[in-house]
Amino acid sequence: MDFKAIQDMIKTMDDSKLGYLEVNWHGISIVMRKEGEEDFSRQPIIQSKLETEEQNSPEKEIIEDKINSRRELQKEEVTEIKKEYVEDTNAKNVDENLVEVASPIVGTFYASSGPDKPPYAKVGTKVKKGDTLCIIEAMKLMNEIQSEIDGEVVEVLVENEQMVEYGQLMFKIKAQ
Repeated sequence: MDFKAIQDMIKTMDDSKLGYLEVNWHGISIVMRKEGEEDFSRQPIIQSKLETEEQNSPEKEIIEDKINSRRELQKEEVTEIKKEYVEDTNAKNVDENLVEVASPIVGTFYASSGPDKPPYAKVGTKVKKGDTLCIIEAMKLMNEIQSEIDGEVVEVLVENEQMVEYGQLMFKIKAQ
């Protein structure tokens, strides 16, 4: 039932001599009463025999069982998500001083300036702001990726000559 249908119902009720109207349709209940009329909505509703049979039907019990089992599954999923969130939050709190360095471009990761040269940064390397961490080659251009903080490299997440995506984590640096 859309808003236009409800508006039409109100207009029809207003133009008529009816004093009370109650509509129940697909789980939507609308009660209209003209000013000065008795409030019938508070009187007990007498159910028809058909409605009573529908409420006591085995199909309804099956549907209710399915709904209840889905609710239980949803509760379990919510509990699991909350648990994961708490674990993630706790892990982040433990590693507050850990800064992740992500690739600013798509390209090939190079740990050093040449195959016979030592890597710019490896686990345990102390870096200062502005030090080169690696090179990413993109469209035959060599882009030096520099540290934005002072700290110590605690993890290198990519291998030499590996393709990296934009935003892919490459290093974890413990800030000092």
